[in-house]
Amino acid sequence: GAVNDEIVLAAGGNEIVASITSESARNLDLHVGKRVLALVKASSVLVGLPAANPALSARNQLRGTISRVTPGAVNGEVGIQLPRGPVITAIISLDSLKALALKEGMEAMAIFNASSVILVGVE
Repeated sequence: GAVNDEIVLAAGGNEIVASITSESARNLDLHVGKRVLALVKASSVLVGLPAANPALSARNQLRGTISRVTPGAVNGEVGIQLPRGPVITAIISLDSLKALALKEGMEAMAIFNASSVILVGVE
């Protein structure tokens, strides 16, 4: 687009969508086949249950398996292992952790907006 570009990344059989400025896309010299690293702040990742089949506006709704649940004093850390892909980490409230009854081995979704994805060029 004139201001923003939508970048679709392949990540181990998954697609991650990033929305970045056109200037950033030019600065990163993005093209098909270019290797990049996609970063998402853990507090920007929502956790959902696939059985609920939520209708959400977030472009990235990636299904995986919970690989770890670490409760803290205020928040909990949840790792979601994507099939043939990376682990996406989310930080959620302890109330949400309890309400969703999240446990290792459960199917879950990592949900985040395309605008929350930061791209880093790798050589």
